[in-house]
Amino acid sequence: MKLTTITHVTVDGVMQGLGGPDEDRTGGFERGGWALPLFDNEVQTFLGQAFQRADAFLFGRRTYEIFERSWGTGSWGAEQGDNPISVAVNTRPKYVASTTLTDPQWADTTVLSGDIAAAIGELKTKPSGELQVHGSGNLVRWLLDNQLVDEITLLTYPVVVGQGTRLFPATGPDTALDLVDSRATSNGVTIQVYRPSGRPQYATATTT
Repeated sequence: MKLTTITHVTVDGVMQGLGGPDEDRTGGFERGGWALPLFDNEVQTFLGQAFQRADAFLFGRRTYEIFERSWGTGSWGAEQGDNPISVAVNTRPKYVASTTLTDPQWADTTVLSGDIAAAIGELKTKPSGELQVHGSGNLVRWLLDNQLVDEITLLTYPVVVGQGTRLFPATGPDTALDLVDSRATSNGVTIQVYRPSGRPQYATATTT
């Protein structure tokens, strides 16, 4: 099974609180909701198709709880009907990497604890399908550090918010990426798909 990550980021790399002012105020973040003014039909269609393509979902705890409120057992989520995102997350298996979640209420949820790398590795041994990770910044960084990611999709919104949690930390491992696909919406959201390809090559500029 291919493990893919799908992440919404600003030009300055922030992924926190894209969906609304109160979605995630961790660390005093006050600029949530930056994606919504730029979320057009092209982005909606792309995401709907991506969610429908998934065979299962993998979340960190915080993102899992946001999705549960928005699409699952929460009162708002229960009203989503045939929305393709709602259909996908309510009909596919969901896995949560967490050492603190013990009694999930959302149907078809499995908590991965203990040796999480081994548990995810076992999921990836399935012969086909796609295991998707949405949001879940800490988890995505950990998956990349452990070379468990097969494909990275970044939706980059043309805005700089100047604060908040960024997808990639100030220091960390280096990774080369092969560009698989790239497009832009009419509102300027760029959608780029990458595959990790080992470590980057480094060189020294020379003068002639």
